[in-house]
Amino acid sequence: MLDAANYTPRLRTLYRDTIRGAMKEEFGYKNDMQIPSLEKIVLNIGCGAEAVKDSKKAKSAQEDLTKIAGQKAVTTIAKKSIAGFRVREDMPLGAKVTLRGDQMYEFLDRLITIALPRVRDFRGVKPSFDGRGNFAMGLKEHIVFPEIDFDKVDEVWGMDIIITTNASNDAEAKALLKHFNMPFTA
Repeated sequence: MLDAANYTPRLRTLYRDTIRGAMKEEFGYKNDMQIPSLEKIVLNIGCGAEAVKDSKKAKSAQEDLTKIAGQKAVTTIAKKSIAGFRVREDMPLGAKVTLRGDQMYEFLDRLITIALPRVRDFRGVKPSFDGRGNFAMGLKEHIVFPEIDFDKVDEVWGMDIIITTNASNDAEAKALLKHFNMPFTA
């Protein structure tokens, strides 16, 4: 039986034992504190027009995101009313969750080894960094995660995944994620 108190996620162990040394050698860091690491992963589902028509859609997205993340997602609400989109202030429009620590490593492991290979016509992830070492990607269908039973899904949602690192530039962040086996395209 698995002892939860002594359990360490596979990718956290890989980072501690292998990736830190490889990054230090690759970039020639003088101090171990200079080695980039993952800080957080933010998952977001925006329901858009569906949430405007039916407020239960945002609740459904929140429940699905909670299953995927393994942590309770919060409902995102409109900050302002926009008459052209029929959006009122404080109307629920989607859900988001921020993962840190062990849950972050577990999610990244499931994303790379299970979910991305299940994406239809998958050829790799486009490396889109923001200039400060943070990586963002989108999925067209949230049903690629094994936690979602697609027979019970009423709506297929798109999903944003933002991986925040403390790398000082994009090259270091890309190298870090490559060591985690993120399948980048050329």
